[in-house]
This record gives sequence, structure tokens and C-alpha cells, in this order.
Amino acid sequence: MAPDPLPDTPAAPDPVAARLSDDLAPEVEEAVGTLMDAVGDAEEADLIRAIVRTAALLGRDDTERLDLKIVRAAVAEMREAFAVFAPYRHVPKVTIFGSARTRAGSPLYLQARRIAAELADAGWMVITGAGPGIMQAGMEGAGRDMSIGVNIRLPFEQDANDVITGDPKLVTMKYFFTRKLMLIKESAGFVALPGGFGTIDETMELLTLQQTGKAVPAPVIMLDEPGGSYWEGWARFVTEDLVAGGYVRPEDVDLADRTDDVAVATGLITGFYRRYHSIRWVGTRLVIRTLQPVSDEDLEDLNARFGHLCAEGGIERATPFSPERDDDDHLDLPRLACTYDVHQMAGLHHLVRAVNATGG
Repeated sequence: MAPDPLPDTPAAPDPVAARLSDDLAPEVEEAVGTLMDAVGDAEEADLIRAIVRTAALLGRDDTERLDLKIVRAAVAEMREAFAVFAPYRHVPKVTIFGSARTRAGSPLYLQARRIAAELADAGWMVITGAGPGIMQAGMEGAGRDMSIGVNIRLPFEQDANDVITGDPKLVTMKYFFTRKLMLIKESAGFVALPGGFGTIDETMELLTLQQTGKAVPAPVIMLDEPGGSYWEGWARFVTEDLVAGGYVRPEDVDLADRTDDVAVATGLITGFYRRYHSIRWVGTRLVIRTLQPVSDEDLEDLNARFGHLCAEGGIERATPFSPERDDDDHLDLPRLACTYDVHQMAGLHHLVRAVNATGG
């Protein structure tokens, strides 16, 4: 065992702690303030200031050039993508995942085109990765006006397809992680068709976000060609290896619905919002906003079936909480609230579906 240092021996400075410090030199703080004054009265000035301070801290920390290039590119392409999506923020959107190598006219291609057309007819915009295959099929089905493309720069196989090329609703990303952020962040529904590593990666990350509560509940549909077995094979792997091995819970499998019927898939997406509107966390309280009030009988049934999802108490009606009032956050909508057990996020999907089934 090494001896303790002598009492008069000063401890060596901790370089990691120094790097993680949020303290800036006074003259740098003053410069940040001057810059913010020049920016003007931005509505979210506190967040913009925090971003500027983080950039200054990166400089203070002698961050390596390659790391800075990653930050610069990621922030720049997120800014561009946010600007592309901003005019359509209140339009419901569905993201379609699938292989870039699916041939035009194949059964899978036609499935993607059909579901995109049906959802566009229902008022949903369609987001895809803007490439060929399933991505192009989705945009053909939705049409250029109802399509948004989030492309990726690759050394092969990924020019934007003809449907979206030249459209202002196309953004091209350098990094997969920023691309996945935009493919997932803006959508209220998801359709995954068979594909390769990229499709599986996107789908599994989406399910992970749903499983862990890092994303709000949303319908996830695994759509196959008529009679296809791709997603059934995936379900066998999850059940026989992941569930059986104790890596995921049995109810986690229900985070996605599997079908080969376009009409069923469309109904699962639009029906997810039949009565359910949105959720918000207020401290430990989960608030579920609904489009219509839930009756006494239905509330009793929800508690009987889903009361086990509450860490304490039960599901009850609520009025807007103080943070919701401060943000003017859908104050006109009816609400349910409970102290939700965050270890059972998959159960929240079942609760939302049950809310949608209320009211006859």
C-alpha cells in the first residue's frame, strides 16, 4: 500500500476537474455579455447565452481541433435542420425507415408508397432519409409538397432522390447522429420497413428511446410486404434471446406493432391520437392531456387496469399545473395525472392505447 502524502505536500491539481469547471475568466464573461447585447432581445436569451459560454469553455479547455470540428459541424447542421422544420412544427409528421436498396416496383417499395400516400391524404407529412429505395418510395407516395428529406453524405449510394432534390425541405447531414435526431425528434409516428444495418440501428434506437422514456409515446409500426417474415424473425430474436435472457422485459416487445397490412398500419398511427393528445412531466407527476374528458366509468377502468403503473396513488383528473400555466401549454385540454413508475415506461404505451379506447 502506498504511504499517505506528507501533511505539508500540496495535492496535485486535478486536470479533469479543471476542464469540467464552468468558470470563465471575468473578461471572457464580460465579452459574452457584450456579444449577447449585440444579438439583441432574443426570446430564449438564457439558452443562447449558455451555448455561447459552452463555446468559450471549449476554447479555454484547449479542446483538440478534431473535437472542435465535430462540434462546429453538428451545431451548424442542426441549425439548418431546425430552420427547415420550423414552418411545419404543428403539422403531424411520420418518419419512414427502410432500405436504400429496395428495388422500385417491388412489394416492399409499393407498401412504402401506399402507406405514405394514405398518411399524406390524412394530413401527415412524411419524413425519410431522402435517398433511394424505401426512402424514395415514401416520398413518391406522399408527394413533394408533403415530404421532408434528411439526407446523409456518404461515399456511395446516397444522393438525394429525384422527388426531393432541389426542394427547400431537404437538408443534408454529415453525421448519422444528427440525422437520426432530426428523423426522430420531429415525428409523431414511425414506420419501419425491412432494411439493413442502418434500418435496424434506427429502429432499435427508436425503441430504446421509447423504452427508457427519453422520447414521448408514439406509434411504431413494423410494416412488411404481404406475407413477409422479416419483422416476425426480429420478434423471435427479441423474444427468444433478449426477453429469455432477461435483457428486456416481455412488455417491451409491445412498444412496436407488426403488420403487413397498410390500412392496419395507417389506422394504428392515426388512432394513437384518437383521444390522446400529449404528455408532460411536472416533477414526479405524469400529466396526460386528452382531446375529450374521460368519464367516471372509464377512469375507474383505467385505474383497475393500470393502477400498478403508479408509484403511489392512482390516476386522477387534474387541472393545469403551475409550469404548464407559465408556458401556456394546452391549458384548454382535459388532463389526467399520476405519479408514474418510471421503471415501467413500456406500460405507458398500453395506457395511452386504453385512453384512446375510452368514450365508446
